[in-house]
Amino acid sequence: MGHLKELTKGFIKENPVLVLLLGTCPTLAVSTMAKNGLGMGVAATLVLLGSNIVISLLKKVIPDKVRIPCYIVIIAGFVTIVQFLVKAYAPSIDSALGIYLPLIVVNCIILGRAEMFASKRGVLDSALDGLGMGIGFTIALLLIGSIREILGAGTWFGLRLLPESVSPIAMIGLPPGGFLIFGLAVALANWVSKGKILKNKSAGCAGCPSSGACSGDCEGKGENA
Repeated sequence: MGHLKELTKGFIKENPVLVLLLGTCPTLAVSTMAKNGLGMGVAATLVLLGSNIVISLLKKVIPDKVRIPCYIVIIAGFVTIVQFLVKAYAPSIDSALGIYLPLIVVNCIILGRAEMFASKRGVLDSALDGLGMGIGFTIALLLIGSIREILGAGTWFGLRLLPESVSPIAMIGLPPGGFLIFGLAVALANWVSKGKILKNKSAGCAGCPSSGACSGDCEGKGENA
């Protein structure tokens, strides 16, 4: 049951985009179409899964003073592998994602899970955490990308959904439309959780869904901020 919780927490309860509000830059940039969102989500999931496993295996070997540079090197290695695979087997996705694919290296979701979770937990839990967070990231990107593509272009994964007589809303495909749909998606996630997300955020560090994985000194830092 505990392992299942580690896997599913990232879907809604601790969704990295809709709840923790991480990775909003690539989310808004690549979610103009459902295909792009799915491609970015799958790529990030593979990197999350691989880096979490390796960092968990090496957590006792990596010196504490250089842990962040070591994490970045590990993450960069997996990003390079994923980028080569995307270039080889999905060149259209590689072209659509552009610079945001290699920028997965500095995605705060991946580095955050490495620092907060994988460096403190076992391999199985770290793998499930990475997979769950990656799936949650993919869900958010696919949701936002689908809405923006349907309303902004009248298609979904390139298939025509709206009749030609219906004019798409061009603004939805632009940055203002991205912020609008992102805000609505966050509101939807809060509605699905029956308001628990906003209540947890208003409770400060104690209400953070990831507080259990913190080092325990965040409360003191919050008082000194």
